[in-house]
Amino acid sequence: MEPVRVPDSRLASMQADMAKLMDLAAQHERQLDDLSAAPPTPDSPFAAYGLPGFAGLPPAPAPPEPRPILELEDEEYEDELDALSDWVDDFLMRVYGAEVTTAAPWCEQWQEHADVVAWLHALWLAYQQHKEAEAGLSGLFVWHRDFLTHAMATVRAAGGPLSACMTDPDRPAHRLLPGPRPSNRTTSAIEEPDEPGERGDHGESGELGQASG
Repeated sequence: MEPVRVPDSRLASMQADMAKLMDLAAQHERQLDDLSAAPPTPDSPFAAYGLPGFAGLPPAPAPPEPRPILELEDEEYEDELDALSDWVDDFLMRVYGAEVTTAAPWCEQWQEHADVVAWLHALWLAYQQHKEAEAGLSGLFVWHRDFLTHAMATVRAAGGPLSACMTDPDRPAHRLLPGPRPSNRTTSAIEEPDEPGERGDHGESGELGQASG
């Protein structure tokens, strides 16, 4: 049986294809070695599933630390207030709102009461923390006992920040109660200072008066 002769042009093409396949196989082998050698890092998005991370890639950025809402400004504040409003309207008041009365007032424009916003935002942050698995099975009980009860009693107190607002669900009302005036120390600090040399002139005139006397 005579051997099969392959044309030189086709033989060169087959050799080039074989070289490409060998290079591709070598690349795959190196990738498999990297994946098997790299342990899962805490910041790897695959660590929770027991899968290794990708070597050479930067760790996933940590989520931003929560900040009190009154420390936020402009668009950042508006975005946080929108998210808080969704939680308050769709969950908090729907479940724990109870009836609006003179003993438990409410305001449909509560977002304009800075102290109420601060209270409810802190309550929301505590809820997010205590509903996580790390808080344990009693996490939400602790939230009810230590956070929800106290916050709602303060926000909806008869003499609280919403006492001048809605006390009847059929009669919506909204009024911001004026806060106390600044202390004397604050008001005196913003007053215009004495003219330069005024105290010195007074002192010198006093000394001259004593000398002449």
